Amino acid sequence: MKISIITITYNSENTVEDTIRSMLQQDFPNIEYIVVDGASIDKTKEIINRYSANIDKFISEKDKGLYDALNKGIAMATGDVVGMIHSDDLYANPSVISKVAQTFAIDPDTEAVYADMVFVDRNDTAKILRTWKAGEYEEDAFKKGWMPPHPTFFVRKSVYDKYGGFNLDLKLSADYELMLRFIHKHKIKVTYLPETLVLMRMGGISNTSFFVKLKANMEDKLAWRINDMKPGLLTTIRKPLKKLKQYFSKS
Repeated sequence: MKISIITITYNSENTVEDTIRSMLQQDFPNIEYIVVDGASIDKTKEIINRYSANIDKFISEKDKGLYDALNKGIAMATGDVVGMIHSDDLYANPSVISKVAQTFAIDPDTEAVYADMVFVDRNDTAKILRTWKAGEYEEDAFKKGWMPPHPTFFVRKSVYDKYGGFNLDLKLSADYELMLRFIHKHKIKVTYLPETLVLMRMGGISNTSFFVKLKANMEDKLAWRINDMKPGLLTTIRKPLKKLKQYFSKS
């Protein structure tokens, strides 16, 4: 099995090296590493070029945002499975990709694997601020406000080929829409790996201000309409409430 890992960057000079190093420390032997940069104007490209011998594919050009960049990476990927680690995130340990590959191997029918994630202080990544325990998927869980943490979501390339990539009409919730489409609508087979795989620095685009969160919540509703589906009566309320509970679980 070959696993393609995509990192998207834009003016990420302060964090991208940590991300690259955490990826290069992975002990799985068959990784295709793809970096997609949005024409950074800081030292991001200079840092990436230091690791060019270990990066299989690298492009730097203007894009239409992070989801457009991810779609470019998916189009470039030749692995059996595609995963993503963003330029301010870290893998929790060197065995993350190996554990994901093993989970796929145990059940060949598995089309996607997801796991747990922790949010950490932007400057001190040893300081956990919030814990996202994804839990086992149950039928109609999306209607109850559930979703897996997208940075832990590893998907067979054949699923992207069949059902498409990120919808660029959504600026903040295209990851939610994609997982909703794959899991809830098309009912791909997902397997939960009950381990923390990713450390996400707080302060990224998806976890900043109240107004950003409000807009994302509105896009969540649009994600259901785009797929000709109806959410549960309290779906859009239960989803942020589930995230609120994460602040009380920091172990």
